Amino acid sequence: MVDWSSTNALAVGLEDGVYLWSACTSKVTKIQDSHTFLNDIASVGWSPRGKELAVGITNGDVLIYDAATLKLVRRLGGHASRVGCVAWNSSLLSSGSRDGNILNRDLRCQEDYVSKLSGHEQEICGLKWSPHENELASGGNDNKLLVWDTNKTTPCFEFNQHIAAVKAITWSPHQRGLLASGGGTADRTIRFWNTLKGNQINCIQAGSQVCNLAWSANVNELVSTHGYSQNQIIVWRYPKLSKVVMLTGHTTRVLYLSVSPSGESIVTGAGDETLRFWNIFPGVSSGVSSYENPSLLSPNRLSIR
Repeated sequence: MVDWSSTNALAVGLEDGVYLWSACTSKVTKIQDSHTFLNDIASVGWSPRGKELAVGITNGDVLIYDAATLKLVRRLGGHASRVGCVAWNSSLLSSGSRDGNILNRDLRCQEDYVSKLSGHEQEICGLKWSPHENELASGGNDNKLLVWDTNKTTPCFEFNQHIAAVKAITWSPHQRGLLASGGGTADRTIRFWNTLKGNQINCIQAGSQVCNLAWSANVNELVSTHGYSQNQIIVWRYPKLSKVVMLTGHTTRVLYLSVSPSGESIVTGAGDETLRFWNIFPGVSSGVSSYENPSLLSPNRLSIR
């Protein structure tokens, strides 16, 4: 599990705990907390300002850590099984579980959660808030993609066109209501949806399991990561959906993906126990980002521009 914060810290969940890596200094710090089941990590996610880190664990709890002190500040219950995905917006933290439920949590409230969303029949494996924070998309092992309104506890739209689990979800930051989703091994498609009207607008064959999707904020392109057989990373130009580049290097499926705060680089993680850094999107201005110093990133870093 990986997530790159707005303050340029990378959170990595491994078997023996959560590690934080600073892209500014290359310093690695482990969260030392032996009493909170950090050996059972199922998901990690930074808050939008990078001040809190949410860690979903296999017993169904969500742990909130202070980024400055690395201390546990909140333990949130409510799920009956592992929390495989978390997603923040500016006021809520949403968690998706193997129990099939999504819990919306407001850390300003004393209660563990403020609303429960029940619409999936199996584990929630993908969760993403829209850029305008008025819609939440969820994907499940039941092959469903659901879209939720912030003010409702029943889905606005239910899409059933995928024929495998939906883990990969991303919203376009360039067009309101434009959502992309990717299907698992039996599906191998990337589908595009208009959530203002509730219809599918396009579908492409990706050729292999779609593990992750992320839309660039700097340019109208998106990146997908894949599984068997090529374990590839593909950059797509939208709306033509032409391939900008296909990258290989991982030897097993590319399960994890996160985008840097500048929007220029991505980090990918796979079952081959490697993290790889790729410079795949153009910056918003010329020159080296003020956030990222290329000399401090991984030697596996590869640039395509």
